[in-house]
Amino acid sequence: MKIAKVQFHIADREYYFLPEFSQVPDFKISDLKAGEKVLIETELGLDLGTVIAIRDMESKDLPADLKTMLRPATADDEVAMVKKSSQYSTYLKQIEEVAKQYSLKLKVVDVAESFDSQRLTFYFTADNRVDFRDLVKDLGKVFHKKIRLQQIGVRDEAKIDGDYGPCGLPLCCKNWLKVLGSVNAEYIKDQDLMHRGNERLSGACGRLKCCLRYEEEAYKYGLDKLPKVGDRIKTGAGMGRVTEVHTLKQTVELDIDGARVEYPYLQGRICEKNCEITKVE
Repeated sequence: MKIAKVQFHIADREYYFLPEFSQVPDFKISDLKAGEKVLIETELGLDLGTVIAIRDMESKDLPADLKTMLRPATADDEVAMVKKSSQYSTYLKQIEEVAKQYSLKLKVVDVAESFDSQRLTFYFTADNRVDFRDLVKDLGKVFHKKIRLQQIGVRDEAKIDGDYGPCGLPLCCKNWLKVLGSVNAEYIKDQDLMHRGNERLSGACGRLKCCLRYEEEAYKYGLDKLPKVGDRIKTGAGMGRVTEVHTLKQTVELDIDGARVEYPYLQGRICEKNCEITKVE
């Protein structure tokens, strides 16, 4: 069954809809492309979303209350949303002023107004959970709209603000990476990057770079074929203890009677004959 994945804001989750339009019954599914804007009646009101992808999915994996969309967005719809965004900087200043009255430790990152102008959603970061119920009431009086505050993480903040990475390309999270998976310190060890330091391994968000995850599977596969640090291996020069492993080179460094020697490790064994052996200073 084909479904449309739609996102209303870059920091929001993706939602599933039937790739059909209630107001355009003769619309062809093949005409709907990723990146197109669509108008949808949500539980929170009328809003404009972006089609992220058209996918085939099993019916059993889909929500029971899958809905259709209203219609494709027109040029006038998109112009209307651009006009709304011209007010966003003013909205952000106003919420900061109101939030100061409550001494709330939060950083408002972005705001979005619904297509029907009935709702404002503010996206913010905070070190801890924030009780903003009273703030929402006051904001409702200030803006005369329904107010929704959504706490996001620092990775999402980078995704919203956008920037360029040290590779010279736009941040992956801003450009194409839809799911921000976890990245942990084990990846640094597996990829032998401890010498790089936290500053070079951290992204714009201050967390470990997402790209550490891209090659982790390959490193894991390579490490599974190598001995572990501390293993003892018998060589022609004597018994050695593994001090380091190099996944990409598929070599191991051994301590043999105080001397450190690097050996190629091929097909589950140390390669001593017809192999170049490099002493490590």
